[in-house]
Amino acid sequence: MNRIDLSTRYLGLTLKHPIVASSSPLTASIDSLKRLEDAGIAAVVLPSLFEEQIEHEEMAAHNLMLYGAELSPEAHGFFPEMADFPTGPDRYLKLIADAKRSLQVPVIASLNGYTPGGWTQIARQCQDAGADAIELNVYFLAASVDDNSADVEQRYVDLVASVTQQVGIPVAVKVAPYFSAMANMAARLQRAGAAGLVLFNRFLQPDIALDELEVAPHLVLSTSDELRLALRWIAILRGRVATSFAATGGVHTADDALKLLLAGADCVMIASSLLKKGPAQVGVLVRGVEAWLAERGYDSVEQMKGSLSQQACPDPDAFERANYMKALKSYTSEFA
Repeated sequence: MNRIDLSTRYLGLTLKHPIVASSSPLTASIDSLKRLEDAGIAAVVLPSLFEEQIEHEEMAAHNLMLYGAELSPEAHGFFPEMADFPTGPDRYLKLIADAKRSLQVPVIASLNGYTPGGWTQIARQCQDAGADAIELNVYFLAASVDDNSADVEQRYVDLVASVTQQVGIPVAVKVAPYFSAMANMAARLQRAGAAGLVLFNRFLQPDIALDELEVAPHLVLSTSDELRLALRWIAILRGRVATSFAATGGVHTADDALKLLLAGADCVMIASSLLKKGPAQVGVLVRGVEAWLAERGYDSVEQMKGSLSQQACPDPDAFERANYMKALKSYTSEFA
C-alpha cells in the first residue's frame, strides 16, 4: 500500500497532518507541550494572553512604582526598574521562546482581546519571541442596549487590522458564530488582514449555583454534536473567502476530523478530546484519518480536502435552508 500524504497547509505553514492542539491547559507548560509533540501533534496553540491580564498587571506595576516614589531614597533603591518588572506579557513571551527552543512543530501564540489599542503591540513581541503565527481570540459580548450590530462588526475589523499591522507573521481570527451575516463578516476579516479563520469560538456560558444562590462559571467540555455548526460554515466559505480554515469544537474521533476536512477545513483543532483522553488521542485520530483515506483510495489529505464544500458537493442546497426542511420532515419519534 502506498503511504498516504497526510500533510496540509494552514496559515502558510506546512503541517505533517491536520491534527492541531488548540489552546488549553495542556499547552501551558513546556513539559505538556513536549508530551503532545511526542504523541505526534502537528502544531500547538498556546493558551491565550488576555487583554485584561496585560492591563491589570501593568497597572499594578505602575502603582508599585508610584508607591516606591513616595518612599525615602534609601528604600527606593529596593524597587525594581519598570523595564525589569515581570508582567504577564513577559511570562508569556518566555513561554513562546522556550516552546520554540524545545519543539520542532509550529508554535502559535494566542491573544484574547476585544478593543483596538496599545496592548495589540504585544503581537509584535510575540513575533519577536519566535511565534510562527498568532491566533486572535476575539471574545466580546455585546451586552449593552446601545451596541448595534454595525458597531460590533467594525470593532472586530478594527481589532484585526490593528494586530495584523503590527506583525509580519500570519494572523488567524477565532470568532463566534453569532454574526447575522457570517459570510460577509468572514470576507471583511480577510480584507482586514486575517490569514485564517478558526470556527468557532465556544462562548462559555455562566450557570447558577442553586445552593449558594449565585452566578458561577461552568466549563463543559465539547461533544461531537457541536462540530456541525463549523462544518456548515466552513463548507459555505471554502472557495469564497481566501483564507485558511481551522475547525474547532467537537472533534473527538477520526470521523469528526474527516467530516470537517471534507467540508474544507485545512486543519482541525482539539482540546476537549485531549483533556478527556490525554496526548495519546492524537495518534488515534491520525491513524483513523489515514486508514479512512487508504480504504477509499485517496493519496493525500489535499486530494479530499474540500471535496464536499458547498461549491464542490453535488447538492449545495444541503448546507442552506433546504436541509432544514429535510431534517424536520425526516425525523420520526414513537410519540409523534
